[in-house]
Parts: sequence; structure tokens; C-alpha cells
Amino acid sequence: MFEYNKPMISLLFSSPLVFVVIFGGLLLSITIHEFAHCWITDKLGDPTPRAQGRLTLDPRVHLDPLGVLAMLFTRFGWGKPAPFDPYNLKNPVKDTAIIAIAGPLSNIAVAAILSFVLKMEVIPFYWLQYSILQILIINIALAAFNLIPVYPLDGSKIITAFLPKDTAAEYESVMTQYGNFILLFLILPWNGVSPASQLLTPIMNIVLKWLI
Repeated sequence: MFEYNKPMISLLFSSPLVFVVIFGGLLLSITIHEFAHCWITDKLGDPTPRAQGRLTLDPRVHLDPLGVLAMLFTRFGWGKPAPFDPYNLKNPVKDTAIIAIAGPLSNIAVAAILSFVLKMEVIPFYWLQYSILQILIINIALAAFNLIPVYPLDGSKIITAFLPKDTAAEYESVMTQYGNFILLFLILPWNGVSPASQLLTPIMNIVLKWLI
């Protein structure tokens, strides 16, 4: 159904129209993910995203060029981190976790909506059905990848809420120093397969079977 290890960019040469649709879906999916973070942050009483112009569905303010490129070449990526000030939150630890989980949940919601559209069998063209399926998979990949507990991914903020205070502080210190290197290790292919793909493919297949 889905070639996890085949770069999305390869579609540009084999099926340009399909690539354009899927790439547009990718940009929108990342935008929705980051907007969800910002919207929840605003609802929890922190005006930082609104003040920085991030409370919008304009992709230009949410996209991280490196994260988009990573998605094109490795199938896993990220957007520009949503800003927030923990001092504006009533319960900084708990609320930070809520803000973090909002992004992946938004992608799961998008995937569920696309699954419903496909099951309705109202899409007339196979290439468009295929494109929608790939966008669905992109949203599952975004949700799963961002739940990995490695800084600066959402999973690192979520797991911190469940750790004892001293352990959480130590974990944050280590992740701040080495998180980007770990992230790079996860997305780079080793013998043609990235560790992220090996880790997440079984989980994604379970979710896809449930949705499709």
C-alpha cells in the first residue's frame, strides 16, 4: 500500500500532478499541526502565539524548510515549533503536555476525515484517490513521528509531564544538548532504511488498517 522508504520527491519525476497534490497536502498537514499547538496555547491563557502572528492557517508562518525537506526525502518531518511561555500557563507542566499532544491529535483527526472521504467512494479518479491516501498516511506519519520522546518533538514535552521533577529536569538538559543529533540519526537512512521508519512502520500499519 505504501512504500515507506521511497522518497516522496521521486513522485515529482514519475507523477508530477500527484506530487503537486500530495505536496500541497503535506504543507497543509504541517500547518494544521502547528496551528493546533498555537490554538490550544491561546485557549490555555498564553497570548504568545497570537502576539507572534502564529494563530493563523497561513502555511508561511508555520513551515520549517528543513522539516519539509526531511518529509520529502525521508517521509518524516516537522514544522516550526509553536511558541509559548510556560509562565503564562496555570499549570505549566500539565498544560505544556496538553499543548504538545494537540498537534499529533490534529493529524489523527485529519487522517480520520480523509479515511471517511475514501470510504464514501465519491472520488472519481484513481490518481486523486491515491493522492488522498498518501496525504492520510502523511498525517499518520506526522503524528507518530512527533510523538517520539526526543527534543524538539512533541513527545519530549509529553513525557516530561509524567517524569518526577528532578528526572524531568535532567531529561530536558540531555535532550536540549543532544536532541537534534538523535533526531538526525533517526531520520537518516542506514542501509536504505531510517531508524524512524523501522520504529514507526509497524505502528503506522496498525493505525492504517483501522482507518482503511
